[in-house]
Amino acid sequence: MIIRSKAPLRIGLAGGGSDVSPFSDLYGGAILNATISMYAYATIEPRNDGKIIFRSVDKEEIYTLDSVDELSVNGKLNLHRGVYNRVVKEFTKKPLSFELTTFVDAPPGSGLGTSSTLTVAILGAFAEWLKLPLGEYDLAHLAYQIERVDLDMAGGKQDQYAATFGGVNFMEFFSEEKVIVNPLRIRDIYLNEFSYNLILYYTETSRLSSKIIEAQTKNVLQKNEVSINAMQQIKKQAVMMKEAVLKGEMDKIGDILDFGWHNKKQMANGITNPMIDNIYETAMKSGASGGKISGAGGGGFMIFYCPQNTRIKVIEALEKLGGKVQRYEFTKKGLTTWTI
Repeated sequence: MIIRSKAPLRIGLAGGGSDVSPFSDLYGGAILNATISMYAYATIEPRNDGKIIFRSVDKEEIYTLDSVDELSVNGKLNLHRGVYNRVVKEFTKKPLSFELTTFVDAPPGSGLGTSSTLTVAILGAFAEWLKLPLGEYDLAHLAYQIERVDLDMAGGKQDQYAATFGGVNFMEFFSEEKVIVNPLRIRDIYLNEFSYNLILYYTETSRLSSKIIEAQTKNVLQKNEVSINAMQQIKKQAVMMKEAVLKGEMDKIGDILDFGWHNKKQMANGITNPMIDNIYETAMKSGASGGKISGAGGGGFMIFYCPQNTRIKVIEALEKLGGKVQRYEFTKKGLTTWTI
C-alpha cells in the first residue's frame, strides 16, 4: 500500500503580513491569495519492522529512526517529526512504522509558503492513511498548531489554509486564531487575464522569513505607529484587490499591488534591499504597473502585473538581472490525497 498527497503552493496577492500575530489578534487581518501549479508532495509507505524512515528528496536528506511515541525535534526534518508527534499524541496513541518521502517544487525561503504547504501535505497523507476525522478547517488549523506552537516556527496563518482549501480565497483573521476562508467565484475570463498578466519571478535568492516576522512582531508590541499604520493599509489593500478581481477591473490591479508594496516596506526592516528595489524599478520601467515580494520579503519570488502587451518586455528585462521567470497556472483544488 502506498499513500500519497499533494498540496499547492500559493501566491500572496494582497494583505500579506496582516495574518501574523499579534497584529491579527489585536486588529484583525485580511488576505487575498491564490494557489498555483507548484506543489509539496508526501508519500507514506507503511512498514512493520519498528522503524521510521524520513526522506526529503529535494533537500537530499534521509534519516532512519526507531519507532517511538515522540521523536526528538533536533533540526533534522523538523516538519516531518512535528507532524508525526502530533498524530501519535492526538490520534493513534501508539508508535507507527513507515517510510515518509517528501518533495517540494520550490526551495525553502522562496516566499510561496513552502514549509506550511509541506506540513499540510504530510498531515494530509497521515489523514488518508489513518482515516483521521479532519475537515478542511480542522486540518489547516492543526497544521498551523504544529508549526507555530509545537515547533515554535515564526509565521502567519494564511499558508496552511491556502494549501488545504486551494483556489483564490479572501481570508479573514480574527482574535483567538479564528479564520474564515471565503472562496471567490471569479469569472474565467478575468482569471485568465490575471494569470496572463501576472509574472512570477524568482530572484535566485532565499531568505530567513523568521527574522523579518520577528521584527514585524516587535514593531506591533512596541506600538510602532508607522509599522502598524502600514499593516492597516495592507489590510485595506486585500479588500481593494478582492473587489477589483471580482468585478473584472483588471486595469486597477497593478496600482493596487504598487500601493501595497510601498506600505509593506514600512512594516519591518529587511523586507526589501537594494537588489529587490532594483528588480522592482526595472520591472516598472519596462512596463509593469505594480508588483510585490512574495511572502515575508528579503528574497525569493516576486510578482509583477504587466497590463496590455508589456509582459514580454518585462520578462526580457528581468531575466537580464540574473533571475528567472517561473511558469505557472492558478489552480482550483487544494490538498489532494489518494491510496494505491
